[in-house]
Amino acid sequence: MRVYLLRHGPAGSRDASRWPDDSQRPLTPRGRERTEQAARGLVSLEPEPTLILTSPLARAAQTAKLLRSAYARAVEVEEFDALAPGGSYRAIVQRLAAAGANDAIVLVGHEPDLGKLAGVLVFGAPASSLPLKKAGACSIHFSAEVRAGAGRLHVFLTPRVLRRLARKAVKV
Repeated sequence: MRVYLLRHGPAGSRDASRWPDDSQRPLTPRGRERTEQAARGLVSLEPEPTLILTSPLARAAQTAKLLRSAYARAVEVEEFDALAPGGSYRAIVQRLAAAGANDAIVLVGHEPDLGKLAGVLVFGAPASSLPLKKAGACSIHFSAEVRAGAGRLHVFLTPRVLRRLARKAVKV
């Protein structure tokens, strides 16, 4: 199984007067643009994901939709509450373990939770975090069952590298 962790793109600053409910804070226009570019870079690495799971928060859901739009074929996007800030790593691991061994699943969420999830998947504990920048991603592969500590970090990509991959994919 291949698992991709994608942090949501750049969002507006926290502002209780504009977004009394911070879960509704959206991507900025520049954030959407950068996220679209990063999504195209991720597509060059994983052309056919099985599923995109996203946090229900607006900025993550927007990121997931931009990613889905970057794919040539329709990819199902499903909200998954465990990807919201403070969500359950155990629930995420169980959801991944229930998928097929040949699946490729993209998880869209937030920091510090995604970095800690990467630590759980690779090292077996959230204390060993691999923090992601906004619109950054990493890929973790499992050769057997999905369980904490059984993953192997395949690639760790900054948003800049993803955008470069997108530009190279267009030139080819």
